[in-house]
Amino acid sequence: MHRLIFSAALLTAVATPAVQAAASYKIETVATGLNHPWASQFLPNGDILITEKLGGLRIVRSGKLDAAPIAGLPKVFQQGDCGLLDIALDPNFVANGRVFIVFSEGDAAANHMAIFRARFDGRSLVGGRVIFRTKPNKAKGSHCGARIAFLADKTFLVTIGDGYDYRDQAQNLASDLGKTLRLNRDGFVPASNPFVGRAAARSEIYTLGHRNAQGLLRDPRNGDVWLHEHGPKGGDEINLLKRGANYGWPKATHGIDYSGAVISEMKEAPGIEAPVVVWVPSIAPSGFALYLGDKFPAWHGDFFVGALAEKSLRRVRISNGRPVAQEVLLRELDARIRDVREGPDGYLYVLTDEEKGRLLRLTPTACVSTCERK
Repeated sequence: MHRLIFSAALLTAVATPAVQAAASYKIETVATGLNHPWASQFLPNGDILITEKLGGLRIVRSGKLDAAPIAGLPKVFQQGDCGLLDIALDPNFVANGRVFIVFSEGDAAANHMAIFRARFDGRSLVGGRVIFRTKPNKAKGSHCGARIAFLADKTFLVTIGDGYDYRDQAQNLASDLGKTLRLNRDGFVPASNPFVGRAAARSEIYTLGHRNAQGLLRDPRNGDVWLHEHGPKGGDEINLLKRGANYGWPKATHGIDYSGAVISEMKEAPGIEAPVVVWVPSIAPSGFALYLGDKFPAWHGDFFVGALAEKSLRRVRISNGRPVAQEVLLRELDARIRDVREGPDGYLYVLTDEEKGRLLRLTPTACVSTCERK
């Protein structure tokens, strides 16, 4: 059963109207046998590139997963949360064939996030090189981030986790940990970044105070950038990003430590951007899509968030910057949902985070042309 949720932790104090239940859907298997898949990216011809956190780069051609991984990747540090993570296409991909991949580089004693750029020739990655490395190094494979989103000016944002044991660094402008970074496509820093020229601040930083953001997207209708991030025990968030803003971690949080200890007495604080949506208890969000297709009219304009701990797909409706309602989908799979994308065909595609992970497609079974938002 689908469940609409109206939670005190989710909604504002003002009462909000109910929304019509989502269209019925069926789940189709597109590919199986993926080693903890992390991100998917549709190519202009309909093929799908898929990163495996603990594996390689794979491709689905004409609806079938190629047995051989794509060659040409750099050496990847794969442990815990870290490995081969997000992938994005250059805004001029049709002309230049470039892809951007965020991955962990180094070893368990000293590692960092890196951005790899290469040309995909249809069979392998060629001419690849690392165009950016975060600083400083951290130990262990925890809280790496990392999602990419291109902006209208063809610069891109990338989320960097706080490294778990380094959470106070999220408030330190001399560290990339716990930040969103903004870069040019050559890996250099745009002169318009908010902290350029500020003493003891890294110029690539765009926003700060994040824990471990694994959801990032730009709304093409108005340019708004949305980010979601893992809280500790409680306190997962959806945030509307603002240039140079501080999102609080760990100075302010709705969550507590896994031990039960208080991280901060403050849920909100002066100079801290308040989250738009908060989940208590945590759902462990990963993957983020804004549905603008026509196959599910009742879902148009809604956000979709993969949930690892809850083993679900969350449909989230936000209106005028305020949360309205949520619906829990895909509980019948009993699987961790790592990634969600809208395909060029207007259907939703999700990746399950498993040793033998799956790429699944959601298609409507009813209520396609007759459903209307109430």
